Order: sequence, then C-alpha cells, then structure tokens
Amino acid sequence: MSWDPNKVNVEVDWKPERTLVLLGRTGNGKSATGNSILGETKFLSKTRGRFITKECKLHTSMLSNGQRINVIDTPGLFSASSTPDFTIKEIVRCLRLAKDGIDAVILVFSARNRLTEEEQLTLRTLKILFGSQIVDYMIVVFTNGDAFEDGDTLDDYLEDCPEFQEILKECDDRKVLFDNRRNIPKSKKDKQVQDLLNFVEQISHKNNGKPFMADLSLELRENEATLVEKQKQIQAMKGQSKQEISQVKKEMEKTYNEMLEGIKEKIANQLKESLNDVKEQLAKAQLAREETEKKMTELQNLSSDEIRRLRDQLNNAERETARLRRQQGSQRCSVL
Repeated sequence: MSWDPNKVNVEVDWKPERTLVLLGRTGNGKSATGNSILGETKFLSKTRGRFITKECKLHTSMLSNGQRINVIDTPGLFSASSTPDFTIKEIVRCLRLAKDGIDAVILVFSARNRLTEEEQLTLRTLKILFGSQIVDYMIVVFTNGDAFEDGDTLDDYLEDCPEFQEILKECDDRKVLFDNRRNIPKSKKDKQVQDLLNFVEQISHKNNGKPFMADLSLELRENEATLVEKQKQIQAMKGQSKQEISQVKKEMEKTYNEMLEGIKEKIANQLKESLNDVKEQLAKAQLAREETEKKMTELQNLSSDEIRRLRDQLNNAERETARLRRQQGSQRCSVL
C-alpha cells in the first residue's frame, strides 16, 4: 500500500529537490522507513534480516507538486562490527550520492529496543565526523509504531527512556513515530510521512534554505566538477596526438586520485578521533557499571549480615522464651 503524495503538505519553503540520509543500527528499520517515505518498495527490507543493507544506496520519488525526494539508505556505519575502511568508503559514497547537499539527517531507532552503548554515543560520533552543526539537520524517527497500539504514546515511552533526552534536545525535539507495516490504514501512513516532510521544510527554513554540506562533501563535489571539466577539455582535443591526450588523462586521473585519497585521509583522521572517543566513553561506562555492581554487592552483603543478625536475635529470643516457660513451670510444681 502506497501513500498519496497529493495529501502531503509542506508548510514552509518549497525546493525542487530534497535529499534525506537515513542513519541507524542494522535492524532498526532504516530501509522500511525509506520505503514508507518514498511511497513504494525500493529498498530491500525484511524483518527477519534476510536482506541487510551492505552499502549506501539512493532511491527517488516524485511528489505531485513536482518536488523530488531523494532517500539515501546506509548500512550500520557506526556499529562495533564496522571496520574503519568500510566506514570511510561508505561515507565517501554517501557524500557522492548527496550531490547538492543533505537536507535532513534521519536518525532511526526502534521503539522495541533499548539503546545500545554504541547508539548512545551516536550524537558524539556524528559531531566529531561532520561537525556540531549537523544537529540543526537531524530528525529522530522511531520505528515499530505498532508497539503503542495498547494506548501508550511515544511520549510515555520516552519518559522511561532518559537516554534519548540529549539527542532530542539537540535536534529541537524533532521526532516522528513510524509504523512501516504494509497493512496499516492509508491515512496513518500519509500522516507520518507528512509530519516528517514538514520537519524537513522547517529545517530548511531554520537554515535559510542552505542544505547541510560538510567540508568533505563540498570539497568532493568541487573536485569532481573539475574532473568533469577536464574530461570535456580532453574531448575537445581533436587536433592533439593520442600521446598528448593520454598524458592529459593520466595527469587528470592522478590529480583526482590524490584528491580522493586526501578526503579519505581526512575522514580516517576524524573517524579515528571518534572511535577513540567512543572507546573512552565505553570504558568510562564500564567502570561506572563495575562500581555500581560493587556497591550493589556490598549492599547485598550488608543485607545478608543484617538478616543473619536478626535471625540470631530471633533464635535467642525463642530460646529465652522457652527457658522462662520451663522456669515458670518448675515454680508451679514447687508451690503445689
């Protein structure tokens, strides 16, 4: 079942094209959310994990008003199992796909799962990699909206999940609950997509219509534009010898490869910094957890000692009571 683009109302600005990037842990429902936004199944998505996104991919949908919506689905870039080389390659791929910049970064979490320690550090990682201004473009999407069908709300859920408070505060509480099941009412699917796209327009208004373009993305696009221009120059070299044309091609490829390696090195350095930060924070969390467990053990030991003390007092009292009864009984016999 697809949603009706005619009923999606954007409230602030209008731009011919919007590009959204989905980020989140594998299994949180990024691909299914992408399909809901696009209004049709374009990203492979299976709840049982048969299909897992292995590289950044872009799919597009056109609204009835002529606006193009680009959605970039990503693999689990910041999971513990992702290698630095893989993460660097996919970040570069994502920057290439987002040719005109990123209009919104969608952080996808599952309402059925608690945050992992790595997920709790997602915000710090993103800031280190892409700069603190990325929070001005973030929207938080909670999937598995059917988990609240018994009357609870997303706000009720968040009251019991303080770990989300920092992320939501940083992005001005931009959050949307998504139910990505195919058989949900059409009106419900339309509304969740509308709410998301309205946030995208609000973000554009807040940032004066300027999409998020990290320095790395800008540099990549500028150099690729230079590459295209040089390719045109090569095509125009009709009167030159094959050797001269070949030499120009080699120089062009060398320049481009050096640029690409430079960008990868920048990403690698920032990624190394973020990984070190994550390791440090995880180590602190582990230490705090060990301290808490130690205190709990001490309290349990104290409780055990107290229980033994009370039990001994009870046994002593019972023995004293029995002694007094025997004594009282012997006194009665003496009187008789």
